[in-house]
Amino acid sequence: MFDFSGKIAIVTGASRGIGRGIAEMLASRGAHVVAAARGDHVGEAVEAIRQAGGKADPVTVDVTDAASIETMVKGVLERHGRVDVLVNNAGIARDQLMLRMKREDWDAVLDTNLTSAFSCVQAVLKPMIKQRAGRIVSISSVVGQIGNAGQANYAASKAGLIGFSKALAREVASRNITVNVVAPGLVDTDMTRAVADKAQAEWESLIPLKRLGTPKEIAVAVCFLASDEASYITGQVLAVNGGMYM
Repeated sequence: MFDFSGKIAIVTGASRGIGRGIAEMLASRGAHVVAAARGDHVGEAVEAIRQAGGKADPVTVDVTDAASIETMVKGVLERHGRVDVLVNNAGIARDQLMLRMKREDWDAVLDTNLTSAFSCVQAVLKPMIKQRAGRIVSISSVVGQIGNAGQANYAASKAGLIGFSKALAREVASRNITVNVVAPGLVDTDMTRAVADKAQAEWESLIPLKRLGTPKEIAVAVCFLASDEASYITGQVLAVNGGMYM
């Protein structure tokens, strides 16, 4: 189950947290992972994959720059001849109440979280259509489904991914390309660990399962939607949130 042998998978934001968990799990299932990220940590993620016996290449990319994305995908096609899986995971948060939110913080979050998915999809779509096969999975958030005070920019970007994916799914279904979304709840990553214990306790009180999720639990959902086993699923949102939003 979830055999990605011979498949080429691009994962953005693969240097840490959820993205790294996704990259590691895809590689453990046989995929050759192109781990794309802006920071230096992507090399560490790739080394961990290789140490575990997997295949991965590090790629430094700025997902807010369409030309950088096009160069990345061109390189992947030159090396491997195909792209089978795209995981749009790269994302940032710049939280602030609406009255105080700066336009540059709105633009930065929308560019990184939403417009980057548009650019990545445009770059991989032609080869996927030519192959008549492909899997596109975007990482949204429970915040994109229920909203959250102080995160209007983040919520808009994550809700936008859902609408974008549903429209795209209708466009490319006839070419055997599926497009789906995973919407995580609160996940135990470096970002959440930096929050005070009191805040974490408040968060956990909102979750019926009374704990944060793990990157591995999100990665399993992504691997399912990217697998052959999910060949009849498209345009869907798989919520992985411990029951926080039902």
